[in-house]
Amino acid sequence: MAKIMDDSSKTVFGLTRDLFDTVVNLRRDLHCHPELSGDETGTTEKISNYLDTLGISHHTMVEKTGVVADLPGQKKGPFVALRADNDALPILEETGLPFTSQNHGIMHACGHDGHSSMLLGAAALLTQGTPLPLPVRLIWQPAEELGTGAKSMIDEGVLDDVGIIFGGHLDRRYPAGTLIVTEGPVNASTDTFHVRIQGQQGHGARPHEACDAIVVASLMVTALQTIVSREVDPAHPSVVSIGRFDAGTAPNVIAGSAILEGTIRAQDKSVRTHLQSSIERMAKAIGQLHGAQVSVEFKFGTPSLVNAPEPTALAKSAAIDVVGADHVEPLHTANMGGEDFAYYLEKVPGCYIRFGGQAPGREGFPAHSSRFDFDERALAVGAAWFARVAYFAGKALFRGSL
Repeated sequence: MAKIMDDSSKTVFGLTRDLFDTVVNLRRDLHCHPELSGDETGTTEKISNYLDTLGISHHTMVEKTGVVADLPGQKKGPFVALRADNDALPILEETGLPFTSQNHGIMHACGHDGHSSMLLGAAALLTQGTPLPLPVRLIWQPAEELGTGAKSMIDEGVLDDVGIIFGGHLDRRYPAGTLIVTEGPVNASTDTFHVRIQGQQGHGARPHEACDAIVVASLMVTALQTIVSREVDPAHPSVVSIGRFDAGTAPNVIAGSAILEGTIRAQDKSVRTHLQSSIERMAKAIGQLHGAQVSVEFKFGTPSLVNAPEPTALAKSAAIDVVGADHVEPLHTANMGGEDFAYYLEKVPGCYIRFGGQAPGREGFPAHSSRFDFDERALAVGAAWFARVAYFAGKALFRGSL
């Protein structure tokens, strides 16, 4: 196993040098062998193999793409659950790292290799430290990028007997050694919409004989952008973005049909509903104005992720214990990305934080970029935080203070 750091320090953010080296090597192994959502069987095998070395019993879920391990506590009671995700993205890696992806066109471009390794590090810490007050459930979840993995795990019973759950995500906007803990909304809902405009095809030289679907759709593109700016309280972050406009077959043919597709993001449930109704209202009104038939369909994605007060306080206390109060921050800006951890929080209380992982020289490459990477010292911080919050939450559940 390669040594990762050469300085004389015996610990890295609370992890022994040997354990830190192990966690980093686990991350690099996962990074070399990324798997897409629904295909994470090799990843689960690597996770399972390390749990075997720790003597931790475990089992797979969701057709062997997820792993669950239960650690006993001193007392019987509800589980404290800790969750990491394990899937990669269909991206051709361009980082130039010595441990770059060996699976062409697939890359861990969102840090899930890091999350999985952090939780493995936490598993090692939890088997070595003070006996747990209550049992802890470790969850390595597949298919987060599709927004379906959490629901599949829930359907198979992963939250049975769970009293509280915690998770987190690497964030390259904050330096390693920083933990970002925020009460309330921290991720947006992620719905999509599909608008079909049916006009009347015709000759480009005789537009009066046709109903131009491109003109109708263009008016919709402009009008839909006014929903957020004029119908939503500015205090509630929201987004309506059109990502697909498909129409026309030739330069001298007036298009008889057009398709618009886009995404809707909101952090508030009532805003989420309002955006949907406004899109349908505007689209159909514009269609009627120009004599076109319009249909609107919605595909509902993940709900907004909202951290409850008590779990957030526990997450913050654990964060302060790991990195100190000066290195615990709230989110500085609204995060409109989605996260299927929200499905867990619809069932049990919990908190989702962010791990600072800004990689020097790579600050400009965001998640889902072919050049994305993170400072591997964040792995030690994440492992230590997972372990500490398991103890803190277990004590709180045992006292009945949640």
